[in-house]
Amino acid sequence: MTKYIFITGGVLSGLGKGITTSSIGKILQARGYNVTAIKIDPYLNVDAGTMNPFQHGEVFVTFDGGETDLDLGHYERFLDVEIPKYHNITSGQVYYKVIRRERKGEYLGQTVQLIPHVTEEIKRRIMLVTKREKPDIILIEIGGTVGDYEGLPFLEAARQMKLEMPNDVLFVHVALVPLLSTTGELKTKPLQHSVAELRRVGIQPDIIIARAPKLLDESTKRKISLFTNVPVNAVFTSPDVDTIYKVPLILEEQGLGKYIVTKLGLEPKEPKLDDWINFVNSLEDSKDEVNIYMCGKYVKLHDSYISIVEAIKHAAAKLKIKPNIIWCDTEEIEKDHSKIKELDNADAVIVLPGFGARGVEGKIEAIRYVRENNIPFLGICYGMQLAIVEFARNVANLKGAHTTEVDPNTPYPVVDITPEEKDIKELGGTMILGNRKINIVEGTIAHAIYGTTEIVERHRHRYEVNPKFFNILTEKGLVFSAWRSDVPRVEMIELPNHYFFVATQFHPEFRSRPLHPHPLFVALLNAAYSKKQGLPSPWSRVLVR
Repeated sequence: MTKYIFITGGVLSGLGKGITTSSIGKILQARGYNVTAIKIDPYLNVDAGTMNPFQHGEVFVTFDGGETDLDLGHYERFLDVEIPKYHNITSGQVYYKVIRRERKGEYLGQTVQLIPHVTEEIKRRIMLVTKREKPDIILIEIGGTVGDYEGLPFLEAARQMKLEMPNDVLFVHVALVPLLSTTGELKTKPLQHSVAELRRVGIQPDIIIARAPKLLDESTKRKISLFTNVPVNAVFTSPDVDTIYKVPLILEEQGLGKYIVTKLGLEPKEPKLDDWINFVNSLEDSKDEVNIYMCGKYVKLHDSYISIVEAIKHAAAKLKIKPNIIWCDTEEIEKDHSKIKELDNADAVIVLPGFGARGVEGKIEAIRYVRENNIPFLGICYGMQLAIVEFARNVANLKGAHTTEVDPNTPYPVVDITPEEKDIKELGGTMILGNRKINIVEGTIAHAIYGTTEIVERHRHRYEVNPKFFNILTEKGLVFSAWRSDVPRVEMIELPNHYFFVATQFHPEFRSRPLHPHPLFVALLNAAYSKKQGLPSPWSRVLVR
Protein backbone atom coordinates (compact mmCIF):
# COMPACT_ATOMS: atom_id res chain seq x y z
CA MET A 1 0.00 0.00 0.00
CA THR A 2 1.46 3.34 -1.09
CA LYS A 3 1.85 6.03 1.57
CA TYR A 4 1.44 9.75 0.83
CA ILE A 5 3.29 12.62 2.50
CA PHE A 6 2.06 16.14 1.70
CA ILE A 7 4.51 18.98 2.28
CA THR A 8 3.02 22.47 2.63
CA GLY A 9 4.67 25.80 3.31
CA GLY A 10 3.75 28.80 5.39
CA VAL A 11 4.58 32.46 6.10
CA LEU A 12 6.44 33.11 2.83
CA SER A 13 7.68 31.37 -0.29
CA GLY A 14 11.30 30.46 -0.95
CA LEU A 15 11.78 28.65 2.35
CA GLY A 16 13.20 25.57 0.69
CA LYS A 17 10.20 23.23 0.63
CA GLY A 18 11.80 21.52 -2.35
CA ILE A 19 14.98 20.82 -0.38
CA THR A 20 12.91 19.65 2.61
CA THR A 21 10.87 17.36 0.36
CA SER A 22 14.02 15.98 -1.26
CA SER A 23 15.65 15.49 2.14
CA ILE A 24 12.67 13.58 3.53
CA GLY A 25 12.79 11.44 0.42
CA LYS A 26 16.49 10.79 0.92
CA ILE A 27 16.22 9.65 4.52
CA LEU A 28 13.32 7.33 3.63
CA GLN A 29 15.11 6.02 0.55
CA ALA A 30 18.16 5.36 2.74
CA ARG A 31 15.94 2.95 4.68
CA GLY A 32 15.31 0.92 1.56
CA TYR A 33 11.92 2.35 0.59
CA ASN A 34 10.98 3.07 -3.01
CA VAL A 35 10.34 6.82 -2.90
CA THR A 36 9.24 9.30 -5.54
CA ALA A 37 8.00 12.90 -5.49
CA ILE A 38 5.38 15.13 -7.08
CA LYS A 39 5.47 18.92 -7.33
CA ILE A 40 2.17 20.79 -7.40
CA ASP A 41 2.33 24.34 -8.78
CA PRO A 42 -0.86 26.40 -8.35
CA TYR A 43 -0.11 28.78 -11.22
CA LEU A 44 -2.30 28.67 -14.35
CA ASN A 45 0.57 27.95 -16.76
CA VAL A 46 0.28 24.44 -18.16
CA ASP A 47 4.02 23.99 -17.62
CA ALA A 48 7.10 26.06 -16.83
CA GLY A 49 8.34 26.22 -20.43
CA THR A 50 7.36 29.81 -21.18
CA MET A 51 8.03 31.27 -17.74
CA ASN A 52 10.66 33.98 -17.24
CA PRO A 53 13.74 32.61 -15.43
CA PHE A 54 14.00 35.92 -13.53
CA GLN A 55 10.62 35.19 -11.94
CA HIS A 56 10.57 31.42 -11.70
CA GLY A 57 14.16 30.25 -11.87
CA GLU A 58 15.39 27.40 -14.03
CA VAL A 59 13.14 25.33 -16.24
CA PHE A 60 14.06 21.74 -15.41
CA VAL A 61 13.72 19.26 -18.29
CA THR A 62 12.72 15.68 -17.52
CA PHE A 63 13.95 12.67 -19.47
CA ASP A 64 10.60 12.40 -21.28
CA GLY A 65 10.61 16.03 -22.40
CA GLY A 66 8.68 17.81 -19.67
CA GLU A 67 9.45 21.47 -18.95
CA THR A 68 8.90 21.55 -15.23
CA ASP A 69 9.52 23.33 -11.96
CA LEU A 70 13.13 23.36 -10.77
CA ASP A 71 12.21 21.36 -7.65
CA LEU A 72 11.99 18.24 -9.81
CA GLY A 73 15.71 18.75 -10.32
CA HIS A 74 16.24 18.64 -6.57
CA TYR A 75 14.17 15.45 -6.33
CA GLU A 76 16.23 13.78 -9.06
CA ARG A 77 19.57 14.84 -7.58
CA PHE A 78 18.77 13.79 -4.01
CA LEU A 79 17.06 10.52 -4.93
CA ASP A 80 19.26 9.71 -7.96
CA VAL A 81 16.21 8.81 -10.05
CA GLU A 82 14.63 9.99 -13.29
CA ILE A 83 11.20 11.50 -12.69
CA PRO A 84 8.63 11.73 -15.54
CA LYS A 85 6.90 14.96 -16.50
CA TYR A 86 3.49 14.01 -15.10
CA HIS A 87 5.02 14.42 -11.63
CA ASN A 88 4.65 18.19 -12.09
CA ILE A 89 0.97 19.09 -11.65
CA THR A 90 -0.20 22.65 -12.34
CA SER A 91 -3.54 24.43 -12.02
CA GLY A 92 -3.33 25.02 -15.76
CA GLN A 93 -3.21 21.28 -16.45
CA VAL A 94 -6.05 20.54 -14.04
CA TYR A 95 -8.45 23.23 -15.23
CA TYR A 96 -7.63 22.54 -18.88
CA LYS A 97 -8.54 18.88 -18.42
CA VAL A 98 -11.75 19.66 -16.52
CA ILE A 99 -12.91 22.18 -19.12
CA ARG A 100 -12.16 19.79 -21.99
CA ARG A 101 -14.15 17.06 -20.25
CA GLU A 102 -17.06 19.44 -19.71
CA ARG A 103 -17.03 20.46 -23.39
CA LYS A 104 -17.15 16.81 -24.42
CA GLY A 105 -20.17 16.23 -22.17
CA GLU A 106 -18.35 13.79 -19.93
CA TYR A 107 -19.93 15.26 -16.78
CA LEU A 108 -23.40 14.35 -18.08
CA GLY A 109 -24.94 17.74 -17.52
CA GLN A 110 -23.66 18.25 -13.98
CA THR A 111 -22.80 21.71 -12.69
CA VAL A 112 -19.01 21.60 -12.85
CA GLN A 113 -17.48 22.92 -9.63
CA LEU A 114 -14.21 23.08 -7.69
CA ILE A 115 -15.61 20.38 -5.42
CA PRO A 116 -15.87 17.65 -6.53
CA HIS A 117 -14.73 17.97 -10.14
CA VAL A 118 -11.47 19.93 -9.82
CA THR A 119 -10.43 18.15 -6.63
CA GLU A 120 -11.19 14.76 -8.20
CA GLU A 121 -8.95 15.63 -11.15
CA ILE A 122 -6.15 16.59 -8.75
CA LYS A 123 -6.49 13.31 -6.88
CA ARG A 124 -6.65 11.39 -10.16
CA ARG A 125 -3.30 12.85 -11.20
CA ILE A 126 -1.71 11.94 -7.88
CA MET A 127 -3.10 8.41 -8.00
CA LEU A 128 -1.84 8.06 -11.58
CA VAL A 129 1.69 7.97 -10.15
CA THR A 130 0.62 5.21 -7.76
CA LYS A 131 -0.99 3.21 -10.56
CA ARG A 132 1.92 3.49 -12.99
CA GLU A 133 4.88 3.21 -10.63
CA LYS A 134 3.63 1.57 -7.42
CA PRO A 135 6.14 3.30 -5.09
CA ASP A 136 6.19 2.69 -1.35
CA ILE A 137 6.00 6.41 -0.60
CA ILE A 138 4.99 9.45 -2.65
CA LEU A 139 6.06 12.89 -1.45
CA ILE A 140 3.71 15.63 -2.68
CA GLU A 141 4.99 19.19 -2.37
CA ILE A 142 2.27 21.83 -2.70
CA GLY A 143 3.87 24.99 -4.04
CA GLY A 144 3.16 28.48 -2.83
CA THR A 145 2.14 29.43 0.68
CA VAL A 146 -0.81 28.32 2.79
CA GLY A 147 -3.39 31.09 2.53
CA ASP A 148 -2.85 31.70 -1.19
CA TYR A 149 -6.28 31.39 -2.78
CA GLU A 150 -4.95 29.60 -5.90
CA GLY A 151 -3.65 26.75 -3.74
CA LEU A 152 -6.95 26.03 -1.97
CA PRO A 153 -8.19 23.31 -4.40
CA PHE A 154 -4.97 21.35 -3.86
CA LEU A 155 -5.20 21.62 -0.07
CA GLU A 156 -8.81 20.48 -0.30
CA ALA A 157 -7.80 17.47 -2.42
CA ALA A 158 -5.13 16.62 0.17
CA ARG A 159 -7.69 16.93 2.98
CA GLN A 160 -10.01 14.54 1.14
CA MET A 161 -7.22 12.00 0.68
CA LYS A 162 -6.57 12.05 4.44
CA LEU A 163 -10.27 11.41 5.02
CA GLU A 164 -10.30 8.55 2.51
CA MET A 165 -6.99 6.99 3.62
CA PRO A 166 -6.43 8.10 7.24
CA ASN A 167 -3.57 5.67 7.91
CA ASP A 168 -1.74 6.30 4.66
CA VAL A 169 -1.55 10.11 4.51
CA LEU A 170 0.80 12.37 6.48
CA PHE A 171 1.00 16.17 6.54
CA VAL A 172 4.31 17.97 6.96
CA HIS A 173 4.20 21.75 7.34
CA VAL A 174 7.29 23.89 6.73
CA ALA A 175 7.15 27.44 8.09
CA LEU A 176 9.45 30.28 8.98
CA VAL A 177 10.65 30.92 12.53
CA PRO A 178 12.61 34.17 12.18
CA LEU A 179 15.33 35.36 14.52
CA LEU A 180 14.73 38.86 15.86
CA SER A 181 18.09 40.55 15.50
CA THR A 182 17.49 43.12 18.25
CA THR A 183 16.89 40.53 20.98
CA GLY A 184 18.36 37.33 19.50
CA GLU A 185 14.98 35.64 20.06
CA LEU A 186 13.33 33.08 17.77
CA LYS A 187 9.77 34.21 17.02
CA THR A 188 7.14 31.50 16.57
CA LYS A 189 4.09 33.70 15.94
CA PRO A 190 4.38 33.59 12.10
CA LEU A 191 4.44 29.78 12.25
CA GLN A 192 1.47 29.74 14.62
CA HIS A 193 -0.59 31.86 12.22
CA SER A 194 0.46 29.67 9.31
CA VAL A 195 -0.73 26.50 11.05
CA ALA A 196 -3.97 28.24 12.04
CA GLU A 197 -4.53 29.03 8.35
CA LEU A 198 -3.89 25.39 7.47
CA ARG A 199 -6.30 24.15 10.12
CA ARG A 200 -8.91 26.58 8.82
CA VAL A 201 -9.10 24.56 5.61
CA GLY A 202 -9.40 21.30 7.53
CA ILE A 203 -5.80 20.10 7.69
CA GLN A 204 -4.04 19.35 10.96
CA PRO A 205 -0.29 18.93 10.36
CA ASP A 206 1.31 15.78 11.72
CA ILE A 207 4.83 17.20 11.62
CA ILE A 208 6.20 20.73 11.85
CA ILE A 209 9.54 21.63 10.28
CA ALA A 210 10.67 25.08 11.35
CA ARG A 211 12.89 26.94 8.92
CA ALA A 212 15.09 28.91 11.24
CA PRO A 213 18.61 30.35 11.29
CA LYS A 214 19.55 27.83 13.99
CA LEU A 215 18.22 24.73 15.73
CA LEU A 216 15.23 25.35 17.96
CA ASP A 217 15.73 24.99 21.69
CA GLU A 218 13.37 22.78 23.70
CA SER A 219 11.32 25.64 25.12
CA THR A 220 10.63 27.00 21.62
CA LYS A 221 9.65 23.55 20.41
CA ARG A 222 7.26 23.15 23.36
CA LYS A 223 5.70 26.53 22.55
CA ILE A 224 5.17 25.50 18.92
CA SER A 225 3.71 22.18 20.05
CA LEU A 226 1.27 23.88 22.40
CA PHE A 227 -0.07 26.33 19.82
CA THR A 228 -0.20 23.95 16.84
CA ASN A 229 -1.51 20.77 18.51
CA VAL A 230 1.52 18.86 17.25
CA PRO A 231 3.48 16.62 19.67
CA VAL A 232 6.76 18.18 20.76
CA ASN A 233 8.68 15.20 19.36
CA ALA A 234 7.12 15.98 15.95
CA VAL A 235 8.62 19.48 15.83
CA PHE A 236 11.88 19.59 13.87
CA THR A 237 14.23 22.29 12.60
CA SER A 238 15.72 22.85 9.18
CA PRO A 239 18.43 25.40 10.01
CA ASP A 240 20.41 27.56 7.62
CA VAL A 241 23.28 25.53 6.13
CA ASP A 242 26.25 26.21 3.86
CA THR A 243 25.25 23.33 1.57
CA ILE A 244 21.77 21.95 0.92
CA TYR A 245 23.12 18.41 0.99
CA LYS A 246 23.50 18.59 4.77
CA VAL A 247 19.75 18.91 5.28
CA PRO A 248 18.91 15.16 5.15
CA LEU A 249 21.64 14.47 7.71
CA ILE A 250 20.44 17.22 10.05
CA LEU A 251 16.81 16.06 9.87
CA GLU A 252 17.83 12.43 10.32
CA GLU A 253 19.92 13.32 13.36
CA GLN A 254 16.81 14.88 14.93
CA GLY A 255 14.86 11.66 14.40
CA LEU A 256 12.57 12.71 11.54
CA GLY A 257 13.00 9.50 9.56
CA LYS A 258 12.19 7.29 12.52
CA TYR A 259 9.15 9.41 13.41
CA ILE A 260 7.71 9.26 9.86
CA VAL A 261 8.21 5.51 9.57
CA THR A 262 6.49 4.96 12.93
CA LYS A 263 3.65 7.35 12.12
CA LEU A 264 2.93 5.63 8.79
CA GLY A 265 3.15 2.14 10.30
CA LEU A 266 6.08 1.13 8.13
CA GLU A 267 8.73 -1.42 9.01
CA PRO A 268 11.51 0.34 10.95
CA LYS A 269 14.86 0.11 9.17
CA GLU A 270 18.27 1.61 9.82
CA PRO A 271 19.23 4.24 7.26
CA LYS A 272 22.30 3.75 5.09
CA LEU A 273 23.73 7.22 4.52
CA ASP A 274 27.48 6.55 4.53
CA ASP A 275 27.96 7.50 0.86
CA TRP A 276 25.99 10.70 1.37
CA ILE A 277 28.03 11.59 4.46
CA ASN A 278 31.26 11.02 2.51
CA PHE A 279 29.98 13.29 -0.27
CA VAL A 280 29.12 16.09 2.18
CA ASN A 281 32.52 15.69 3.85
CA SER A 282 34.21 16.00 0.45
CA LEU A 283 32.39 19.29 -0.14
CA GLU A 284 33.58 20.63 3.20
CA ASP A 285 37.13 19.28 3.08
CA SER A 286 38.01 20.68 -0.34
CA LYS A 287 40.64 23.41 -0.04
CA ASP A 288 42.23 24.02 -3.47
CA GLU A 289 40.11 26.71 -5.13
CA VAL A 290 39.33 27.31 -8.81
CA ASN A 291 37.48 30.31 -10.24
CA ILE A 292 34.57 29.27 -12.45
CA TYR A 293 33.06 32.18 -14.38
CA MET A 294 29.41 31.70 -15.35
CA CYS A 295 28.57 33.92 -18.34
CA GLY A 296 24.92 34.54 -19.15
CA LYS A 297 22.06 37.01 -19.04
CA TYR A 298 19.96 35.68 -16.14
CA VAL A 299 22.80 35.80 -13.64
CA LYS A 300 21.02 38.18 -11.25
CA LEU A 301 18.85 35.24 -10.18
CA HIS A 302 21.19 32.33 -9.53
CA ASP A 303 18.29 29.86 -9.46
CA SER A 304 18.06 30.41 -13.23
CA TYR A 305 21.07 28.07 -13.57
CA ILE A 306 20.69 25.98 -10.43
CA SER A 307 21.32 22.60 -12.10
CA ILE A 308 24.63 23.86 -13.51
CA VAL A 309 25.68 25.23 -10.12
CA GLU A 310 24.89 21.89 -8.48
CA ALA A 311 26.66 19.93 -11.23
CA ILE A 312 29.80 21.99 -10.56
CA LYS A 313 29.56 21.13 -6.86
CA HIS A 314 29.16 17.42 -7.62
CA ALA A 315 32.26 17.42 -9.81
CA ALA A 316 34.22 19.48 -7.29
CA ALA A 317 33.45 17.01 -4.51
CA LYS A 318 34.75 14.15 -6.64
CA LEU A 319 37.98 16.01 -7.38
CA LYS A 320 38.20 17.43 -3.84
CA ILE A 321 38.58 21.00 -5.03
CA LYS A 322 36.59 24.08 -4.08
CA PRO A 323 34.70 25.91 -6.85
CA ASN A 324 34.47 29.67 -6.54
CA ILE A 325 31.54 30.56 -8.81
CA ILE A 326 31.71 34.09 -10.22
CA TRP A 327 28.75 35.46 -12.15
CA CYS A 328 29.45 37.33 -15.39
CA ASP A 329 26.59 39.35 -16.90
CA THR A 330 27.07 39.30 -20.68
CA GLU A 331 24.83 42.34 -21.07
CA GLU A 332 27.44 44.29 -19.07
CA ILE A 333 30.18 43.09 -21.45
CA GLU A 334 28.11 44.42 -24.35
CA LYS A 335 27.86 47.84 -22.67
CA ASP A 336 31.54 47.98 -21.67
CA HIS A 337 33.94 45.76 -23.59
CA SER A 338 36.72 46.39 -21.07
CA LYS A 339 34.86 44.13 -18.65
CA ILE A 340 35.99 41.16 -20.72
CA LYS A 341 39.40 41.49 -19.01
CA GLU A 342 37.76 40.15 -15.84
CA LEU A 343 37.98 36.72 -17.47
CA ASP A 344 41.74 36.86 -16.97
CA ASN A 345 40.98 35.72 -13.42
CA ALA A 346 39.05 32.70 -14.66
CA ASP A 347 40.34 29.17 -14.33
CA ALA A 348 37.38 28.06 -16.45
CA VAL A 349 34.44 29.73 -18.19
CA ILE A 350 30.97 28.34 -18.79
CA VAL A 351 28.80 30.13 -21.34
CA LEU A 352 25.29 29.44 -20.19
CA PRO A 353 22.05 28.43 -21.95
CA GLY A 354 19.32 30.90 -22.83
CA PHE A 355 17.11 32.21 -25.58
CA GLY A 356 16.79 35.47 -27.52
CA ALA A 357 19.02 38.37 -28.54
CA ARG A 358 19.71 40.04 -25.20
CA GLY A 359 23.29 39.50 -24.04
CA VAL A 360 24.23 37.49 -27.13
CA GLU A 361 27.09 39.70 -28.36
CA GLY A 362 28.51 39.66 -24.83
CA LYS A 363 28.47 35.86 -24.89
CA ILE A 364 30.14 35.79 -28.30
CA GLU A 365 32.84 38.19 -27.05
CA ALA A 366 33.43 35.98 -23.98
CA ILE A 367 33.82 32.92 -26.22
CA ARG A 368 36.28 34.74 -28.46
CA TYR A 369 38.32 35.81 -25.45
CA VAL A 370 38.59 32.33 -23.90
CA ARG A 371 39.40 30.79 -27.28
CA GLU A 372 42.19 33.27 -27.98
CA ASN A 373 43.56 33.15 -24.43
CA ASN A 374 43.47 29.39 -23.97
CA ILE A 375 41.10 29.49 -20.97
CA PRO A 376 39.24 26.19 -20.29
CA PHE A 377 35.73 26.52 -21.71
CA LEU A 378 32.41 24.71 -21.66
CA GLY A 379 29.46 25.98 -23.72
CA ILE A 380 26.00 24.60 -23.03
CA CYS A 381 23.17 24.67 -25.60
CA TYR A 382 23.00 28.34 -26.66
CA GLY A 383 26.60 28.48 -25.46
CA MET A 384 27.52 25.93 -28.14
CA GLN A 385 25.47 27.66 -30.83
CA LEU A 386 27.19 30.97 -30.12
CA ALA A 387 30.58 29.23 -30.10
CA ILE A 388 29.73 28.18 -33.66
CA VAL A 389 28.87 31.80 -34.51
CA GLU A 390 32.11 33.09 -32.96
CA PHE A 391 34.24 30.52 -34.80
CA ALA A 392 32.47 31.22 -38.08
CA ARG A 393 33.02 34.97 -37.77
CA ASN A 394 36.56 35.07 -36.44
CA VAL A 395 38.21 31.89 -37.72
CA ALA A 396 36.26 30.88 -40.82
CA ASN A 397 36.02 34.58 -41.85
CA LEU A 398 32.27 34.42 -42.44
CA LYS A 399 31.62 38.05 -41.56
CA GLY A 400 28.11 38.66 -40.25
CA ALA A 401 27.56 34.98 -39.40
CA HIS A 402 24.82 34.50 -36.84
CA THR A 403 21.99 32.35 -35.61
CA THR A 404 18.67 33.03 -37.32
CA GLU A 405 17.10 33.13 -33.88
CA VAL A 406 18.72 36.57 -33.51
CA ASP A 407 19.26 37.65 -37.12
CA PRO A 408 16.91 36.00 -39.64
CA ASN A 409 18.65 37.89 -42.46
CA THR A 410 22.24 36.93 -41.66
CA PRO A 411 24.30 36.17 -44.80
CA TYR A 412 25.74 33.12 -43.04
CA PRO A 413 23.03 31.33 -40.99
CA VAL A 414 25.45 28.92 -39.29
CA VAL A 415 22.79 28.14 -36.66
CA ASP A 416 19.24 27.65 -37.87
CA ILE A 417 16.06 25.61 -37.72
CA THR A 418 16.93 23.21 -40.51
CA PRO A 419 14.10 23.31 -43.09
CA GLU A 420 14.90 20.00 -44.76
CA GLU A 421 14.01 18.12 -41.56
CA LYS A 422 10.64 19.77 -40.89
CA ASP A 423 8.88 16.56 -41.82
CA ILE A 424 10.30 15.14 -38.58
CA LYS A 425 7.57 15.84 -36.04
CA GLU A 426 9.84 17.18 -33.32
CA LEU A 427 11.27 19.91 -35.58
CA GLY A 428 9.60 22.54 -37.70
CA GLY A 429 9.48 25.24 -35.02
CA THR A 430 8.79 23.08 -31.97
CA MET A 431 11.18 22.37 -29.14
CA ILE A 432 13.45 19.37 -29.07
CA LEU A 433 12.97 18.20 -25.50
CA GLY A 434 14.18 15.36 -23.29
CA ASN A 435 16.47 12.39 -23.87
CA ARG A 436 18.11 11.68 -27.21
CA LYS A 437 20.67 9.02 -28.11
CA ILE A 438 24.04 10.38 -29.18
CA ASN A 439 27.03 8.83 -30.93
CA ILE A 440 30.50 10.07 -29.97
CA VAL A 441 33.34 10.10 -32.48
CA GLU A 442 36.25 7.90 -31.42
CA GLY A 443 39.55 9.59 -30.75
CA THR A 444 38.02 12.89 -29.69
CA ILE A 445 38.19 14.69 -26.34
CA ALA A 446 34.50 13.85 -25.91
CA HIS A 447 35.33 10.16 -26.31
CA ALA A 448 38.12 10.42 -23.75
CA ILE A 449 35.79 12.17 -21.29
CA TYR A 450 32.89 9.73 -21.60
CA GLY A 451 34.90 6.58 -22.26
CA THR A 452 32.21 5.32 -24.62
CA THR A 453 30.78 6.03 -28.07
CA GLU A 454 27.09 5.91 -27.12
CA ILE A 455 25.42 8.21 -24.60
CA VAL A 456 21.99 9.63 -23.75
CA GLU A 457 21.53 13.30 -22.82
CA ARG A 458 18.65 15.73 -22.32
CA HIS A 459 17.80 18.56 -24.68
CA ARG A 460 15.89 21.83 -24.76
CA HIS A 461 16.39 23.80 -27.97
CA ARG A 462 14.96 24.77 -31.35
CA TYR A 463 18.05 25.82 -33.29
CA GLU A 464 20.98 23.67 -34.39
CA VAL A 465 24.20 23.86 -36.38
CA ASN A 466 23.25 24.37 -40.01
CA PRO A 467 24.40 21.36 -42.11
CA LYS A 468 25.21 23.71 -45.00
CA PHE A 469 28.22 24.95 -43.05
CA PHE A 470 29.56 21.62 -41.77
CA ASN A 471 32.38 21.46 -44.32
CA ILE A 472 33.76 24.98 -44.02
CA LEU A 473 33.73 24.86 -40.20
CA THR A 474 35.57 21.54 -40.05
CA GLU A 475 38.03 22.65 -42.74
CA LYS A 476 38.97 25.56 -40.49
CA GLY A 477 39.75 23.23 -37.60
CA LEU A 478 36.50 22.84 -35.63
CA VAL A 479 35.83 19.25 -34.58
CA PHE A 480 32.30 17.85 -34.46
CA SER A 481 32.81 15.19 -31.81
CA ALA A 482 29.27 13.90 -31.23
CA TRP A 483 26.13 13.48 -33.33
CA ARG A 484 22.49 12.67 -32.77
CA SER A 485 21.97 9.01 -33.59
CA ASP A 486 18.65 9.51 -35.41
CA VAL A 487 19.39 12.58 -37.57
CA PRO A 488 22.68 14.17 -38.69
CA ARG A 489 22.80 16.92 -36.10
CA VAL A 490 25.86 18.16 -34.23
CA GLU A 491 25.75 17.45 -30.48
CA MET A 492 29.29 18.39 -29.39
CA ILE A 493 32.12 20.51 -30.72
CA GLU A 494 35.73 20.89 -29.60
CA LEU A 495 38.99 22.58 -30.55
CA PRO A 496 41.94 20.15 -30.62
CA ASN A 497 44.67 22.76 -30.13
CA HIS A 498 43.09 24.49 -27.14
CA TYR A 499 43.76 23.63 -23.48
CA PHE A 500 40.10 22.63 -23.07
CA PHE A 501 37.38 23.90 -25.41
CA VAL A 502 34.22 21.78 -25.49
CA ALA A 503 30.59 22.70 -26.07
CA THR A 504 27.37 20.71 -26.13
CA GLN A 505 23.98 21.12 -27.77
CA PHE A 506 22.44 19.11 -24.92
CA HIS A 507 22.17 20.01 -21.23
CA PRO A 508 24.57 17.78 -19.26
CA GLU A 509 23.64 19.47 -15.97
CA PHE A 510 20.25 17.73 -15.83
CA ARG A 511 21.88 14.32 -15.45
CA SER A 512 24.47 15.17 -12.81
CA ARG A 513 24.04 13.64 -9.33
CA PRO A 514 25.89 14.14 -6.02
CA LEU A 515 27.22 10.60 -6.00
CA HIS A 516 27.50 10.38 -9.80
CA PRO A 517 28.83 13.71 -11.12
CA HIS A 518 28.54 14.35 -14.82
CA PRO A 519 31.84 13.58 -16.62
CA LEU A 520 31.80 16.85 -18.58
CA PHE A 521 31.83 18.95 -15.42
CA VAL A 522 34.50 16.72 -13.91
CA ALA A 523 36.57 17.22 -17.07
CA LEU A 524 36.11 21.00 -17.01
CA LEU A 525 37.10 21.34 -13.35
CA ASN A 526 40.01 18.97 -13.84
CA ALA A 527 41.23 21.18 -16.70
CA ALA A 528 40.70 24.33 -14.62
CA TYR A 529 42.70 22.95 -11.71
CA SER A 530 45.49 21.62 -13.95
CA LYS A 531 45.81 24.93 -15.81
CA LYS A 532 45.97 26.83 -12.52
CA GLN A 533 48.77 24.51 -11.36
CA GLY A 534 50.70 25.09 -14.58
CA LEU A 535 50.29 21.50 -15.70
CA PRO A 536 49.72 20.22 -19.24
CA SER A 537 46.12 19.72 -20.28
CA PRO A 538 44.67 16.46 -18.90
CA TRP A 539 43.51 15.85 -22.46
CA SER A 540 46.85 16.52 -24.16
CA ARG A 541 47.09 12.94 -25.35
CA VAL A 542 44.07 13.50 -27.61
CA LEU A 543 44.65 17.17 -28.47
CA VAL A 544 47.17 16.59 -31.27
CA ARG A 545 45.59 15.34 -34.49
